[in-house]
Amino acid sequence: MTPTETLPTALLIGGDRITHASGGTYAHIYPATGQPNATIPLAGADEIDRAVASAWDAHREWKSLTVDRRRDLLVDLADAVRENLDELARLNVHDYAVPISFAGNGILLERFLRHFAGYVDKPHGSSTPVHGSFDLNLIEREPYGVVGVITPWNGSLVVIGSCVAPALAAGNAVVLKPSEKAPFAAVRFGELCAEVGLPTGLVNVVPAGPEGGDALVRHPGIRKIHFTGGGQTARKVLQSAADNLTPVVAELGGKSANIVFDDADLDAAAILSAHQGPLVQSGQSCACASRVLVHESVYDAFLEKFLAVIQASTIGDPLDSAVVFGPVISQTAVDRILEVIENAVAQHSGELLSGGKRLGGELAQGYYVEPTVFGGVDTASALAQDETFGPVVSVMPFTDEEEAVRIANDTSYGLNAFVQTTDLARAHRVSRQLEAGSVWINQFSDMSPQGPYGGYKQSGFGRTGGLEGLHEFLQVKNIRIGMR
Repeated sequence: MTPTETLPTALLIGGDRITHASGGTYAHIYPATGQPNATIPLAGADEIDRAVASAWDAHREWKSLTVDRRRDLLVDLADAVRENLDELARLNVHDYAVPISFAGNGILLERFLRHFAGYVDKPHGSSTPVHGSFDLNLIEREPYGVVGVITPWNGSLVVIGSCVAPALAAGNAVVLKPSEKAPFAAVRFGELCAEVGLPTGLVNVVPAGPEGGDALVRHPGIRKIHFTGGGQTARKVLQSAADNLTPVVAELGGKSANIVFDDADLDAAAILSAHQGPLVQSGQSCACASRVLVHESVYDAFLEKFLAVIQASTIGDPLDSAVVFGPVISQTAVDRILEVIENAVAQHSGELLSGGKRLGGELAQGYYVEPTVFGGVDTASALAQDETFGPVVSVMPFTDEEEAVRIANDTSYGLNAFVQTTDLARAHRVSRQLEAGSVWINQFSDMSPQGPYGGYKQSGFGRTGGLEGLHEFLQVKNIRIGMR
């Protein structure tokens, strides 16, 4: 498959493939070349209406199936994902030009499906004694019915796994809205749902822009929304959802700190920091560790190793398995990221140690910005405080544990934090002081279906993964039966 070959672009609603929709079209650009590779039909209000109606019909059918049958269908879907991992990875590349060496999010999707399939036939409720009575008091957990899942362009398969899998396991139907910037892998997932025999319309896939997204969030037939994306869009989602008092789960951005203590394995810390920072997805990740805090006694030694890893990274064609660093999503992103770099230099926010420019030569037509590192960054500067969402990292020295924690928490975000240390007591002590939904010790942000994931502060609310993630898609009912 090449960037110019036919890609899956249709809306999938109630078993129908829709190639002409009321929301117009979107000219999808392949970021590695700056050239169009597909025209995307966009859902408008009409298609959202159809998708929600179809989902409600499918929900009733899904709910009528035995738990064994529902469980087995989700396992079949996990098997289908496994059989199509290579195709899903390549579609991810065509979605947003993530290097294929890091495009295997289908593996995580499969894990989530398999994990939550195991919950379908497990107890969701409980019973409790009632004070002063022999009544039977039942606490049930029931599905919402139809939920909307809005995925970001930089990780549709991850969000499908962490949200659609538990939503289905809980008994809901889903209207899935992938970003128009990255619809291909999500549409293929919708096709797999149909191929394994899920009820028609149980997962409707409606690529859409702002118009379709707003129609989905405002729709009275949507009982809950899970949104993954940026804070600015999240505010609009919350305002639109407020019309019907629709509950929202929001997984938003981050400005994650990565604390490297003086007892850390510096070689391992340098590799982790480079990949978790500017390299993987070109820094376009909510989990990007864009603030690297290094103990002053190992600051110079760490920087030397850190920069060496970055400079040795292979940049180029995302379909080349040797490439680890690809382009950013668009020309708009290039302009924004370069402006951040230029402002940081002009404001003396830190010393530019590496990168800082757009790549030229044979990559000039693509949206490539060099991996960029600033050293000695002012912790109060915009460079250190604002999410860049690009391959730009700030490195800052600290003197002791207390200062490291203070700097790490000195941000409006709180999605992830990273700690590099070989001192187990310190790892426990520091992780409990960090204001973040996930803390990774000597570890990449390796999401798992067993672990809840979500943010503190302006990084969002609610969780995906774990029992907490399943409960996001279940509502609680109390039933009391008089025993007289």
